[in-house]
Amino acid sequence: MTPIVQTVNLSQRFGDTVALDDLNLQIPAGAVYGFIGPNGAGKTTTMRILTTLLPPTVGDAFIAGHSVRKEPEAVRRMVGFMPDYFGVYETMRVWEYLDFFGHLYGIQQPRRTALIDELLELVDLTVKRESYVMNLSRGMKQRLSLARTMTHDPKLLILDEPASGLDPRARIELRELLRELRRMGKTIMISSHILTELAEMCTHIGIIEQGRLLASGDVATIMAELRPHKLLEIHVLAQASAAVELLNRYPGVASAVIDDDEEALPLGPDGGTLLVNFTGDNQQLSALLAQLIASSIPIIHFAERRSDLEEVFLQVTKGAVA
Repeated sequence: MTPIVQTVNLSQRFGDTVALDDLNLQIPAGAVYGFIGPNGAGKTTTMRILTTLLPPTVGDAFIAGHSVRKEPEAVRRMVGFMPDYFGVYETMRVWEYLDFFGHLYGIQQPRRTALIDELLELVDLTVKRESYVMNLSRGMKQRLSLARTMTHDPKLLILDEPASGLDPRARIELRELLRELRRMGKTIMISSHILTELAEMCTHIGIIEQGRLLASGDVATIMAELRPHKLLEIHVLAQASAAVELLNRYPGVASAVIDDDEEALPLGPDGGTLLVNFTGDNQQLSALLAQLIASSIPIIHFAERRSDLEEVFLQVTKGAVA
């Protein structure tokens, strides 16, 4: 399948500063792609190139096969861009804001009026139709801005820090809206420093630092590559010490310890949470559980502890900026 986004040896320089260094990434159609990196890593620069707002110094980028260098108009028809700031049209009413952009995209009446109603319903702002943009909350402005990116029905949505400054409820509402857009068949590229938010919504991630792409692909594959072993979390009602001794003798177990975290689940005398670094295969894992049960270890939880995006981010990056 041809990726909807592809960059080829993409580089961007501002004088002596290298903002992007030979960037090659691909985003499959229908993905929610989390673009992660520290400040100054090159995220916004990449997004501006993909939206034709900034010509690359070297290389090229393609949106659904269209070159940002040679076919900028075709690219703009395919992309909806939501920057990390709202804009300067606060004296407009909500419907006027969408009508203005609909007119710019060449959408004629009466379709434009119907489209405004559809977009306001999609982002749950119908009751704010006659309100002034300046009177909206930060979360409502973000949803209105997202509605504006949908005006011309683009295949790709590029969202730069959309959750920035939002309260918890507004972030939840935004996350649910993005899930709905994916169900509608949109591909979404989203940058954010709120890694826990991305973990809940992204199917793919890319990690960038100093303008270089350090990792890119589907979330499960990247996490498996960065942690080739399994970290097992086992809760036992008793005999925790005996269980650790048994586990440390078992093939495929690199180490087994009792979790001394104060927040770990307290389970009574000699009970607790065991953390096991396991390097074996699934057959050995199944046999391990059977061995614990056969040894009369009272287990109430046995599962792999999954890596989160924050752990992956810290493992891959060095905290440097360009």
